Amino acid sequence: MLPLGKPAPAGAESLRVGRRVIVVRFVRHRRARRYVLRVLADGSVRLTVPRWGSRADALALLRRELRWVDLQRYAAARNAARFLFRGELFPLRTEGTPPGEVCFGTERTRMRPGESARQAATRHLRVLAAHELPERLRALGDAFGLAVKRVAVRSQQTRWGSCSPSGDVALNWRLVQMPDSVADYVLVHELMHVRERNHGRRFWALVEQACPGHRQARKWLKAHGDELA
Repeated sequence: MLPLGKPAPAGAESLRVGRRVIVVRFVRHRRARRYVLRVLADGSVRLTVPRWGSRADALALLRRELRWVDLQRYAAARNAARFLFRGELFPLRTEGTPPGEVCFGTERTRMRPGESARQAATRHLRVLAAHELPERLRALGDAFGLAVKRVAVRSQQTRWGSCSPSGDVALNWRLVQMPDSVADYVLVHELMHVRERNHGRRFWALVEQACPGHRQARKWLKAHGDELA
């Protein structure tokens, strides 16, 4: 199993901080060693609280970092009309296209009644992922001599992928938003679980052999995982 490196949002609260109203998600993480403050793509704030921490100290951190939060929220607002696809941010374009269509990068799709451009783009990528990811996983499996029984593409909230004891693999559709090298690392990670079920030394030796760039891929996931739709 490859976790997202972040727990699912544990509810949201609209809090007045100074003169601002900020949507804050408090997430208590048992493995966190410190408080972590992050501004999400929608402009809300996620505050990760370590097991020994308190809500009061988390809010104190938010108040100290308000200027930084404002800058990040401004950047998020500017990026709201852009969409991550294969590791690149593309503008969501509706002008200069046939009525009801949205384009980004090489992709285009029609918007359904009442659907926003971002919702249409997300739906389009989920369909693309359902066709593309199982094919790529099986191709990599053939290259490494590993058979996968079944592949499911889902909207997982806490992991990029998983492999069951029976060899069934589940993949997060958001992999198509990543650079190809990063998505391939996730696929290789799950494939190596067919051979080694745990995350011990033998497992990481297999990953290293199959995907020498896995460290860079993991750094990308940690830095950009929150930017995915």
